[in-house]
Amino acid sequence: MLYKRIGRTGLVVSRLCLGTNTFGGGDSPVWSRLGGLRQPDVDRIVGRAVDAGINFLDTADMYADGESEIAVGHAITNLEVQRADIVIATKVGGRMALGVNRLGASRAHIIPAVEASLKRLSTDYVDLLLIHYFDPATPVEETMRTLGELVRQGKVRHIGCSNFAAWQVMKANAVAEREGLERFEAIEFNWSAATRGAERELVPMARDQSIGTLIWGPLVGGLLSGKFGRDGTGAGEGRSGGAVPEVIDAEKLFDVVEAIAAVARELDSTAARVALAWLLAKDSVTSVLFGARDTGQVDDNVGAAALVLSPEQIARIEAAAPPALDYGPWMVRGSSAARNDYV
Repeated sequence: MLYKRIGRTGLVVSRLCLGTNTFGGGDSPVWSRLGGLRQPDVDRIVGRAVDAGINFLDTADMYADGESEIAVGHAITNLEVQRADIVIATKVGGRMALGVNRLGASRAHIIPAVEASLKRLSTDYVDLLLIHYFDPATPVEETMRTLGELVRQGKVRHIGCSNFAAWQVMKANAVAEREGLERFEAIEFNWSAATRGAERELVPMARDQSIGTLIWGPLVGGLLSGKFGRDGTGAGEGRSGGAVPEVIDAEKLFDVVEAIAAVARELDSTAARVALAWLLAKDSVTSVLFGARDTGQVDDNVGAAALVLSPEQIARIEAAAPPALDYGPWMVRGSSAARNDYV
């Protein structure tokens, strides 16, 4: 396994991170679609990941309505893994209950949300706390001061954000620098060989500011795994069911699928490994998140850490879907529209 520091911290994490949105939620139509895994399966998956050298787990309070965090905490206990040997990242900001103050990045929401996460995770601290979404209704100063207080209390070691625009990260860290607070040391965002909008602003910003990058959706919901074809092959299977999100050009996506498959054949590997290895080849990537429904998927994905793509193979994959020229990453567009009237 390969390892890398997060941002300007001394915290070292595996370059592959086990995402946990497949944990829990077996009784929910939404979360069961992603995995709905029960504790015995969770223990097996976490155990296999740890045995492979992965020391980084990513979760969120809203995953399976809190069940994912509970499953992570139980797995660490059941497997008798030393807490100091595991890096836990969790996210707050999503809605966990009804009420106008039960979401967002306000002091009123963050403090009780973190307390609840610590209880579910059965731990005294979180290694990395991420604000799940930008909240235009809360002053950035309030958010950063609250996060700084949690760090000083020892409940949070480092802070970061998820699905923020580059300017939002810069604004938050400017406030932190001005007031002598902890800055965002990591940002989690979508990036894959088929969804490359982050390369316009987020990636250059993170590189320039030495901010760690945690990448979600590297297989685009399994679409880059080679299980689905342009002709509809594999439709209905997996978490995506083979459906291409409206914001992605389906033709270009399957051009990427075919390019990745060709490289996989050359390397006697799998498409999933090649798609992950494409990201691991980027020096600006800190860690790539992947989810798993069984230990076989863990084994396949972990193999990406040892897979080396040639510059020519990387170029062929990238030529299939160069970044679009429209402004801004697709994930950012419209994310604040519902709150703009109050800004």
